[in-house]
Amino acid sequence: MNITFSQGTLLIESDTDTVSCISHLITYDERIKFYRAQACNYSEIILTLRKNNIQHNDYAKSFQAIDINFKSNFEPRKHQLLALQHWKASQYCGVVVMPTGSGKSYFAFMAMNYLKRSTLIVVPTIDLMQQWSTQLETYFNTEIGMLGGGEKKICDITVTTYDSAVIHMEFIGNKFGFIIFDECHHLPGPNVRLSASMCIAPYRLGLTATPERADGEEQVLYSLVGPTVYEVHIDELDDNILAPYTTKKLFIDLEPDEEEKYNSSRKIYTDFIKRFRINFNSRNGWQEFIIKSATYPGGKEAFKAYLEQKNIARTAKNKFKTVWELIIKNKGERIIIFTADNDTAYKLGNSFFLPVITHKTKLVERKLYLEKFKSGEFPVIITSKVLNEGVDVPEASIGIIVSGSASIREHVQRLGRILRAKNNKRAVLYELISENTSEVSISERRRKHRAYSYN
Repeated sequence: MNITFSQGTLLIESDTDTVSCISHLITYDERIKFYRAQACNYSEIILTLRKNNIQHNDYAKSFQAIDINFKSNFEPRKHQLLALQHWKASQYCGVVVMPTGSGKSYFAFMAMNYLKRSTLIVVPTIDLMQQWSTQLETYFNTEIGMLGGGEKKICDITVTTYDSAVIHMEFIGNKFGFIIFDECHHLPGPNVRLSASMCIAPYRLGLTATPERADGEEQVLYSLVGPTVYEVHIDELDDNILAPYTTKKLFIDLEPDEEEKYNSSRKIYTDFIKRFRINFNSRNGWQEFIIKSATYPGGKEAFKAYLEQKNIARTAKNKFKTVWELIIKNKGERIIIFTADNDTAYKLGNSFFLPVITHKTKLVERKLYLEKFKSGEFPVIITSKVLNEGVDVPEASIGIIVSGSASIREHVQRLGRILRAKNNKRAVLYELISENTSEVSISERRRKHRAYSYN
């Protein structure tokens, strides 16, 4: 039996009797007269063949043991040691859930140092790719490869983005024995999952603060990486690991003219929903609304009204006044202001002459803004969604949520931006909610996490 890696899959040359023990993992390709298997099943296939004493030639594997030395003066925390213990017990595969700022990356370095295998780290953004690369060079004192953002250097330890991994995995999927997925809740995406399925790495680690997904596709994550092997929550960690924090909900009154417009638009929108019995609790509720608003009488007006009432709640005049009051109140602190959309972020930026980071912000400009934010030259920064995850800003102690979705993950991620411990700081997260609007129920839904029962 010969096993090779080709274009993101395994090809197995063998007779039918020999492959019977792995028949559930393979399919026969009549065109090429070979059996095929998903690359991610490599480990199970090899172990099964060994267990059944079936001779085979493994031409698929191109990874190796590497000589690395983890250089650190930090003592691992108790939760990091426990995570490593549980991950080992799960045959070096699985998801580890830790709050933002609790040392997920450092734990990953511990796992890398233990395995000492060529390693690929997959991250969601170019910012994170560069951040991981810098830290890896510091702790391992070795050349680090990068794949993405114009970089195409492959080394024994390489960092790539999910997008680049999908593109290149059919060529590099056999070069790494260990694969780490940072912010692994992204992995179940229809295309993103290819970054895991086309890789043969037998050792796998997923890192996230919030594995749950709105589409309920967590099972895809577990099938590609392994089960959740360890989970620790904010309230289970000492204050010297994460900054102690307070969350405050501030209810904002609409101005009379805003309230009148909101109620009028809201009625047009909700009447349409009731008339055509659209259920947003169903999985396809939003899609149903889009289709019916485009095809049924009054649909265009209903969709316009939906956008109007949402915009009024998000950009209430008194919200802007409150934002300024909070900036003045917390003078001297590093403040991140979050919005649900780019337009509101830019509107706030223009109103208060503050820097804004959105997905439209060029990488060089974004890096400059964050450096100035960390140094204190820019004490306040405004963002829509791009800073929800993957940015290391220990200086931030105040978060102001002007608007956001009902996503629990988004809300926990935003809280995580201000929790990195530094100089005995105490973090505060303010949530601005337009009174008597849909934002009240949105806030209740996104706060259904134990992080918000901490204080």
